[in-house]
Amino acid sequence: MNNQIKTVMLLGLLTGILLWMGQFFGGPTGLTVMFIVVLLMNFVMYWFSDKIVLWMYRAKEVEKNSSLYHLVKEVADLAKLPMPRVYIIPSKNPNAFATGRSPKNSAVACTEGILDLLKKHELKGVIAHELGHIKNRDTLITTIAATLAGVIAYMASMMRWAAFFGMGDRDRDGKGILELIALAIVTPLIATLLQLAISRSREYLADETAAKITKDPYSLADALEKISAGVKMHPMGMGSEATSALFIANPFKGGILNWFSTHPPMDERVKRLKAMKIRSGA
Repeated sequence: MNNQIKTVMLLGLLTGILLWMGQFFGGPTGLTVMFIVVLLMNFVMYWFSDKIVLWMYRAKEVEKNSSLYHLVKEVADLAKLPMPRVYIIPSKNPNAFATGRSPKNSAVACTEGILDLLKKHELKGVIAHELGHIKNRDTLITTIAATLAGVIAYMASMMRWAAFFGMGDRDRDGKGILELIALAIVTPLIATLLQLAISRSREYLADETAAKITKDPYSLADALEKISAGVKMHPMGMGSEATSALFIANPFKGGILNWFSTHPPMDERVKRLKAMKIRSGA
């Protein structure tokens, strides 16, 4: 129920922002047109947001006889989850994410960089983390949040250019200037939205779930340390920073999303995982 409420809130926020944009550009007519667009958009986001995100990152589904597919299958069996679809992203950035509406409609995507960087047991821990998100039913809200944030960020960028060149309804006693100023806070609002959608506690929980699935928290801890260094060397060259919450680690150089980071500090995640190892006595 909690994730369902968050989903409704996200769709409601998207609706409000886009309707405001329609009103800004076209008055009552623009508002009506945008209302129709929003209805269609909300439907598409719920049913196809996972496909949109996979398309954004040019993800290609792997063959069933691939080593990555078999590793995901092994972890899915351990987690007692349906087999997700498996994708590879053509990027040197070492990263991974899970997406999908439900465990029965889920997917796991790994970059070429993470496959090259990690040993098998470390990659197994990363996959367990992503399946942990699926098991904990985080993927729908994560994907919708990331997709909507990307849409809003893109439209806000278009609107800033339009305002710069004098478009929009400016005959309202300076309200156009006020609305332009309001645009400056749209991106931080997106970041806040993502923070609310995917809190730090969900990342910690996915780490913990992964450790329980594999019974090997140290492998995930080692993987996170390597990923942390790797993403700095090879920042993601595609997609949008608004989707950073999807990944096991922020794949970009940083930016405004750092103000409202959705990921816990990597050092703390590693520390907690190694503490689990100590407590377990393994």
